Amino acid sequence: MRILFGIVSIVIIIHSSVGQSGLTDEMKETENQLYASNKQINQFFRRFNGEEDDDGNRYYPSDKKYRDISVRKRYLPALFDTETSQLSSDLIRDFLKDVMDKRDPKFLNFHEDDWLAEVNADFLFKGKKISGLLYMRLQQQGQGYEWIIEDVAFDQFQNFFDKDTSETKQFMHPLSHELDFMTLRKALQGNKHTEQFTAKAYKPDFLTIFLYELNQGNLQFKTVKNVKFHFFSIDGWYFSLNNYNRPGYNTGWLISNLVRIQNASLEKQLKDYIYNRN
Repeated sequence: MRILFGIVSIVIIIHSSVGQSGLTDEMKETENQLYASNKQINQFFRRFNGEEDDDGNRYYPSDKKYRDISVRKRYLPALFDTETSQLSSDLIRDFLKDVMDKRDPKFLNFHEDDWLAEVNADFLFKGKKISGLLYMRLQQQGQGYEWIIEDVAFDQFQNFFDKDTSETKQFMHPLSHELDFMTLRKALQGNKHTEQFTAKAYKPDFLTIFLYELNQGNLQFKTVKNVKFHFFSIDGWYFSLNNYNRPGYNTGWLISNLVRIQNASLEKQLKDYIYNRN
């Protein structure tokens, strides 16, 4: 009986030890994944620049490892979405080669670079739920910085303006001045698209409309649905950041799109596309 009790005790101890070991390994794996994830935008900047060690501790300009090429070579390839994006491996290689060029390395500057946040948010507009995009940038304020709304995009606002540019569009006769512009009555009364009578170059200012509707109480903010970031910080390149919340090491804020910019015209096209400009 004593022998049997001893055997059972040994089995329990071994099982408990194996269980604790498995749990420890699982916790270690979770911890490693947590360290690997780019949890914050600031952390993405530090890892891109080589300003952080493997444990998330910051390097400062006085540290020997600050912006060291070996640190960047370890971090930079892990800053891309490798699970869902269709990024070309050749394109990524060219980008990394340019960014880590020994003679002219490229770094990101949080406060000075050409980058912006695209915030997808829900609103109530005259009692109806709608979604819109807010384009936000950092600007200097006193001794610090602040986020400001630079532009907006709302389908509802876009639908307010349906400017006809054809030869048969509505117009005011060129001799209207001889009638003391009495033609304005016909042009403006009961017309839901008076933009027909503006200059060819006229473009509606949706940010002003957004602020006006907010101030009048017709538009109420509800919640942010998601955020992405657009970077034109590296000469000759554009990339965007998305946040991926999933198991594994390829998580957090990662580069989801990468485009080589060959000229100023392409950069303008990209910016117009991002801002939903026609």
